[in-house]
Amino acid sequence: MTPLDPPGRTTRTVPATFLAGPDSPQREPATARRAEPRPPAVPAPANAAPAPVGAPVAGPEARDAPAGTRTAAAAAGVSAGRPADTGTTDRAGAAAEAAAPSGALRLPEAPLPPAEVDRLVGGQHHDPHSLLGAHPVHGGTAIRVLRPFAERVVVETALGPAELTHQQSGLFTGLLPGAGPAASDPVDYRLLVSYPGIEPIRQHDGYRTPPTLGDLDLHLISEGRHEQLWQALGSHVRTVDGVAGTAFAVWAPNAAGVRLIGDFNHWDGSGHPMRSLGSSGIWELFVPGLGEGTQYKYEIRTRQGWILDKADPLARAAQIPPGTASVVTTSAHRWQDDEWMAGRARTAHHRAPMSVYELHLASWRPDLTSYRAIAEELPGYLKELNFSHVELMPVMEHPFGGSWGYQVSGYYAPTARLGTPDDFRHLVDTLHRHGIGVIVDWVPAHFPKDDFALARFDGEPLYEPADPLRAEHPDWGTLEFDYGRVEVRNFLVANAVYWCEEFHIDGLRVDAVASMLYLDYSREGGAWTPNQYGGRENLDAASFLQEMNATVYRRCPGVITIAEESTAWDGVTRPTDSGGLGFGLKWNMGWMHDSLVYIGKEPVHRRYHHNEITFSMVYAYSENYILPISHDEVVHGKQALVSKMPGDWWQQRANHRAYLGFMWAHPGKQLLFMGQEFAQGAEWDHEQGPQWWVLDEQWPAHQDHLGVRRLVRDLNRRYLDAPALWELDTTPAGFRWLDGGAAEDNLLSFVRYAADGTPLVAVCNFSPVVRHGRRVGLPALDGRDQLWEEVLNTDAETYGGSGIANSRPVKSEPVEWNGQPRSAELVLPPLATLWLRPV
Repeated sequence: MTPLDPPGRTTRTVPATFLAGPDSPQREPATARRAEPRPPAVPAPANAAPAPVGAPVAGPEARDAPAGTRTAAAAAGVSAGRPADTGTTDRAGAAAEAAAPSGALRLPEAPLPPAEVDRLVGGQHHDPHSLLGAHPVHGGTAIRVLRPFAERVVVETALGPAELTHQQSGLFTGLLPGAGPAASDPVDYRLLVSYPGIEPIRQHDGYRTPPTLGDLDLHLISEGRHEQLWQALGSHVRTVDGVAGTAFAVWAPNAAGVRLIGDFNHWDGSGHPMRSLGSSGIWELFVPGLGEGTQYKYEIRTRQGWILDKADPLARAAQIPPGTASVVTTSAHRWQDDEWMAGRARTAHHRAPMSVYELHLASWRPDLTSYRAIAEELPGYLKELNFSHVELMPVMEHPFGGSWGYQVSGYYAPTARLGTPDDFRHLVDTLHRHGIGVIVDWVPAHFPKDDFALARFDGEPLYEPADPLRAEHPDWGTLEFDYGRVEVRNFLVANAVYWCEEFHIDGLRVDAVASMLYLDYSREGGAWTPNQYGGRENLDAASFLQEMNATVYRRCPGVITIAEESTAWDGVTRPTDSGGLGFGLKWNMGWMHDSLVYIGKEPVHRRYHHNEITFSMVYAYSENYILPISHDEVVHGKQALVSKMPGDWWQQRANHRAYLGFMWAHPGKQLLFMGQEFAQGAEWDHEQGPQWWVLDEQWPAHQDHLGVRRLVRDLNRRYLDAPALWELDTTPAGFRWLDGGAAEDNLLSFVRYAADGTPLVAVCNFSPVVRHGRRVGLPALDGRDQLWEEVLNTDAETYGGSGIANSRPVKSEPVEWNGQPRSAELVLPPLATLWLRPV
C-alpha cells in the first residue's frame, strides 16, 4: 500500500510555437487538464490575411479573438484546458494564393462541402481518411491534404509537380486527371509543403494508407482476448507500403474525435485527425517520417465538446516526470539469458528454494541513477548474500515519486527516471546471467486521477466503473478498474503478459488483492453496492484474477504470480480449474503480523503470547505461502525490524537474528526488505534509501551490522543447500512439531523434511537465558550414526553473538522425547535459533 498520490498535480506549461514539419525541434507537451467551453470563434473574412508567423500571444484572450486576428502561434498553442477549435478559422488565408513553384501547374479544385470541412478541421470527423488522401472520383483522382499554416502544397507525381488549391482552414485540394473510379492502381505521389520562412518540406501522405490494425486485431480486442494487446495499440515504428513512419492506435469509444499531438506538430493536432475503426472504439493514424523518441499525446474531443490531452495508455515509454508525454520507442536489446529462461521453464516453484530480496530501485543506492548503473552493482550484492530472487517495487511509470510506484500512470512503460525500456531489459538480463530471478510488483487494483492519464479517459468513465460507489478507492484517493468490462480486463491481462514476455520477468507480485476482492473494502455501510447476489464479493475482480493467472501460466512457462492478500478468501493459490484464483503463492500476512507481535514483546511477557508464534502452523498448508517482511512493515511509524525488538542494543540484534533464523526455517518461501539484512535502525525513507553508512568502518557499531549481514548470507546459503527447508513447503509431510508448547521457557522446536526424508531440526530460544542440558527430541536416523551437528547458530560470534554453541556433534540417545524415539541434551544460546542436521 502506498501514500496518497495528490490529485490535480500540474506540470509546467510551455507555449507551443509554429510547426515546420516532422523534423521540427522537440517541445515540452502542455499540461493535461480539462477545457473550459467557449463560444465558437467568429469566421474570418474571405480575404483575411494571416497574422505574422511566430507573433507573440497576448494572453488567454488571444484564443477567443476573431479568427482573422489570431496569430499562428496562438492557433498552434495547445492545452487540455483550451476550448475546442470549431474549425471555421481560415489558417492559411491569402498566403495560399501565392505563386506556385516554378514548373508546377495548379490543379482544378476537388472541394468538400463546408460542413464536412468544419467537422474535419474541428477534430470531430470519425473518418478523416475518407476525405483526405487520394480518392478516385469522376474525372480523375481527388487529392486532399490538411496542412494548417502552410502557404502552399504541391503534389509530386510521375507526371511532374502540380499545386493544390487551398479551400479553407488549411485544407488543400486538387483533381488529378485520369481514369477516375475505374482506375485499378492508386496514384503514387509525394507532397512538397511550404511554410513561411523555411525551405519546403517533402512528405509522404499518411492519409493514403490502409488501417494498420487488421480484422483479427479488432475482433480480439472487441472480445477482450487480445493477449498481445501492446502489439496492436499504442505507437509502433513500422513501414507501410514502403513508407517508414509510426502507427498510432488508441481505444476511446466515447470520443467525438481524436487527434494526435506531439513535439512533431508543436502539440497542435489540427493537421493530424485520427480515424475511428467502427464499433471497436479504436482510433488509428499512421504518420510518415516519425520514429523513435517522438513525444506525443492524444487530443480527445468529448461528446460534451471539451478537449482532453491524454497520454497513451499503451505507451511503452514515457517522458521523464514531471513530464507526462508518451514516447515512441523501439527495442534493440539482444537477450543473453537463454539458459536461465530454459531452466525457469523446467522449475517447479513450490518444490524449489525462493529467498527474495525486496527493494525500491530508485532508493536502493541513491548514487546509482540508472538501470545500467544498478546492473553493475545489484547482481553482485545479491549473489554475495545468496538471495535467489529480487522483488522490485513497481517499475511502471508513475507521476508521483512519493507513491513508490504504486499509483501507476503508464502500465506498459518502465519509469523513465532510471533510463529507457532497453536499459531495464539490460538490468533484468544481467540479473538472470547471475542466476537471480526477477519479480516485479504489479498494481491492477487502482490508478491515480491525474488528468493526463486513465481517469475519465475519453470524457466518461472508461477504465473505471460508472458507479462512483465502485469507482472511488477510499484509502488512496484513486480509482478502481472496471473488471467487468472486457476491454479493461484485456488491458490488464495483456499487461501482465507484456512484462513477462517483453522483459523476461519471472514473477508478478500483485498488490492490494484484498481491496479488489471485496466491494465493501474500507467502505462503511451504505457506501458500497452489493453484487447481483447481494454479497460483498467483487465477482468481476475474482474472475479477472483467474483469467490473468491462467493466461500468464499458459503463455509464460516458469513464471509465478504472488498475491498480497490479507483476508481468508478461500483458494487464493488453488488452481483456477478447481475454482481458485490461481496464484502460485500468497503473502502470509497472518504469520507476519502474529510473529512480529510476539517478538516485539519483552521476553518475560512472551509466555502469554506463545500462540502468536505457533498459530501460523494451524493454517500453514491452506495456501502456498511466502513469509514477508516487506517495505510495508518498516514505514509509517512501524519502525525498522531491529528497532521493533525489545531490550538493549545487544538484545535487539540477538532478537533480530533469532527471528530471521526462525523465519528461514518456517514452512514457506521468504522475503526481506532492503536494509533489514544489516539491521539498520531507522525506517525506510524513499528519498534517502538504506543506511549504508552503518557498514562503514568509521561507524562505531559497524561490526554489529556486518554481523547481521553475514548471518543473512549464511541463512541463504544453508537454506539453498537444505532441501528439507523448501522441497515440501506446501505439504504437511514436510513439517512436524517437536515441542511447540514450551511457553514458559519461550522455546520452540520442530523438524523439516526433504522429499527423501532427510531431516533438519530447528530450535528457537526466545529467552535471554542460556539453557544447559535442554533435552530435545530428535528423529531416528535409519542406518546411520545418530550424530547431529549445528549447521547454523544465530548466536555465533561472527554474527555478533555471544558464541555459545554445541561445538561438537551431538549423539542422540534412545530416550523418547517430544514424540520422537530418540533425543539429546543440547546447549541453547540466549535469544538464538539453532539448525541441526545429521552428520
